[in-house]
This record gives sequence, structure tokens and C-alpha cells, in this order.
Amino acid sequence: MKIEAIVGSNKKLSYNRKLLQFMKNHFADDEININEVKDFPMFNENYPAGEEDHDPELVTELAKRIEAADAVIIGCPEYNHSVPSALKSAIEWLSYRIHPLHGKPVMIVGASIHPQGSSRSQTHLREILDSPGVFAEVFPGNEFFLGTAKKAFDNDGELINQGTVGFLEQCFTGFKKYAEEINDFKKVK
Repeated sequence: MKIEAIVGSNKKLSYNRKLLQFMKNHFADDEININEVKDFPMFNENYPAGEEDHDPELVTELAKRIEAADAVIIGCPEYNHSVPSALKSAIEWLSYRIHPLHGKPVMIVGASIHPQGSSRSQTHLREILDSPGVFAEVFPGNEFFLGTAKKAFDNDGELINQGTVGFLEQCFTGFKKYAEEINDFKKVK
């Protein structure tokens, strides 16, 4: 399965980037490509000022990769109990003039230094992804929250707790089945 993963943080040391990198390595039978939002400009309906309307090149490139993919995984951090502005801005770009997430199967994962993981931000992200203009097909249930992320990885970027790895495998397997069903349904339409 071809999957585009999005690091929802602009932080240099991102535990969500580490989590997505772990997933890319651990689920090597699938093609997981990791994308950054850290270089996206903040969303602005008037971009670029004084010129013909078009989106930044980074946005259109990511949109093309998402459209060509079977599914998307978003690594969602949590700041102030919500989605970070860099991720929110990226989704706004991806739902203003172009709509690559429309009907696309999306899995949300998240890592946080706090014990509850990114539970609150994932709830907000689900609402955002379900909104008009986005209309992503968000994988229900089996939410993957990685709490106390500072202690979750070893020096090689591997998840230490095998129970955590097992649950991530269960979630990912379920997501792949969900994505296949969504994609098969779209072919029938």
C-alpha cells in the first residue's frame, strides 16, 4: 500500500516525526513516504499578493502525492490541548483551492511528552478532517496515542515497549483493511 505520512509539527525534534519514521521502518512491506509541513507558509487566502491566485509549490506537490496515494497517516502533536498551527495551516491549504484529502482514508497517530498522548488534539483533528472542503475518511476507533514520548524510543528510534508496538501493529493492520474497503468502494461508484 502506498501511504503519504504527514508530520504535523514544525519542531526540529518531533516525537511525531520519530513515530512516523518508526512506522515507515517497521511496516517496510508498505511504501510510507514522510512529508513535512514545517516549510509551508501560514495559510493566507490572498497568497501570493498581487499575483494570479495559486497555491505554494510545496502545497501542490504534497497534494499530488496525496492524490496518488492509497491512504494518509497524520502524526498529530498536541499544543494547548489542540492541533498545532502548522498542521492546521497545512490542512487549510489542502482544502481551499485543492481537495486531495476528499474521500482519502486517513489514520491519525500522535505522540506527546505528556501521559495522555495527543488525545485532545486528535479529537480536534478528526473534526477538522470531517469538515466541508476536507471530507477525509478518518479511520474510526483504535486510536493510537503515544504518551511520555521522551521515554518511548531507544537511541535507534525504535519503540521500547513491545505492548505499544503490538497495539500499533493492530491499529495499522485495521487501518489498511479500512483503506482497502474505502478505495474499493470508490472504484465501484
